[in-house]
Amino acid sequence: MATIQERTSPDGKTKYRVLVRLKGYPPQSATFDRKTDAKRWAQDTESAIREGRHFKTAEAKKHTLTEMIDRYIEYVLPLKPKAIKPQTQQLNYWKAELGHRLLADISPALIAECRDKLLAGKTYRKKKRTPATVNRYLAALSHTFTIAVNEWGWLEGNPVSKVKRPTEPRGRVRFLDDDERSKLLAACRSNKDKHLYAIVILAISTGMRQGEILNLTWKDIDLGRSRLILHETKNNERRSVPVVGLAHEVLCELSKVRRIDSQLVFPSSQPETPIKIHKSFNMALTEAGIEDFRFHDLRHTAASYLAMNGATLAEIAEVLGHKTLQMVKRYAHLSESHTSSVVEKMNNKIFG
Repeated sequence: MATIQERTSPDGKTKYRVLVRLKGYPPQSATFDRKTDAKRWAQDTESAIREGRHFKTAEAKKHTLTEMIDRYIEYVLPLKPKAIKPQTQQLNYWKAELGHRLLADISPALIAECRDKLLAGKTYRKKKRTPATVNRYLAALSHTFTIAVNEWGWLEGNPVSKVKRPTEPRGRVRFLDDDERSKLLAACRSNKDKHLYAIVILAISTGMRQGEILNLTWKDIDLGRSRLILHETKNNERRSVPVVGLAHEVLCELSKVRRIDSQLVFPSSQPETPIKIHKSFNMALTEAGIEDFRFHDLRHTAASYLAMNGATLAEIAEVLGHKTLQMVKRYAHLSESHTSSVVEKMNNKIFG
């Protein structure tokens, strides 16, 4: 219940002190010049306490955005090792822009203003910042607010959730046609880097990422069962990858001449460090006359070949290690012939 006490200050002015006491909660008090303001505050405070909003609002007035981000970087980011470097950089941007403000004063409008500033700005390479990059900045801040709301009780809600994300363009689908594939493999085979051919074969055959291939160890590979196990993946889940056909032959040949001082399939001069292929891969592309192509496009090539050979989106997602179908919808148009045959088979069965 709330009690209002009328008091006269030394200068003769009347003040109204409000004391709100609810069982199970610490007492709350405030002083006002007008009795109507005192009554309104008492009603609002009682409602907020009963609904669990009051103390979160009070905490939001005690902490700045910088305090929230610093605590997140210290205690939460270490649990996400791969995200430490990029998200620290992203969160430092928000500290520079809004760090001095109290959490209670951080509004969707302020965040949207910073979003627009990011979109209009350029990267350190002097290139225009993409919507995808801006969305990563927003995602990093949003998760920080979510932790502050759910685990620390510093806020009542996440203001980033009300901010619209910039629309990202459709995912890139650049894959090798038959002629390009033949030329690239020939260039890789003749390259001075003796491992390049095997690496590109693995990428096209399995859809594995560059980092997944280069960090392969022999204990991850079971040539007898024609499979390998990826322990370190982008989504932090183990993935079993079939290795068949030419990819299997290539690994069998490599196993006959493997180095005894390293567990890596593709070691550099330092036994514990994988080789770097950026220069040699670019040289092979130049020799093959292939333009607008990156190593990651070999993953798109594998997915595209799967789609064109009748694999469903769910099957492609499983091979590539995606948790949802969203990332593989970009290949849907390549499996139209397969979809048409499925529809035709259904119609023939129903209508004869």
